[in-house]
Amino acid sequence: MADKVTKTDAEWRKQLTAEQYHVTREKGTERPFTGEYNDSKTAGTYLCVCCGEELFESDTKFNSGTGWPSFFKPISAEAVTEESDTAYGMVRTEVMCARCDSHLGHVFPDGPAPTGLRYCMNSASLKLQEKGD
Repeated sequence: MADKVTKTDAEWRKQLTAEQYHVTREKGTERPFTGEYNDSKTAGTYLCVCCGEELFESDTKFNSGTGWPSFFKPISAEAVTEESDTAYGMVRTEVMCARCDSHLGHVFPDGPAPTGLRYCMNSASLKLQEKGD
């Protein structure tokens, strides 16, 4: 992983769209089935929209039926960080970019083999670098 990325609130607002800012910096969630990458089958690497860190490979993406792009593992254990999220009366595990602390989504223990995990991410927090680009 490259060096930690820190920016002011004003710098993030200038760089990101309103939806990207809401999701990544305010821990928001896009509406299900509306995100750009929910149905994407394009081969490539999913990067953090905030800092460009490589997060997920397209060959770990699967259709979870939840309305958000889902992956069974991150590109590496160092790419993401996790912490307990008890907002809205639920207990979940939040997933963040390890490089810039942007909110990506949540991970659940109901995914497919080989990990049994479902990294349920917001399209607004990701940028797809297509294979060959």
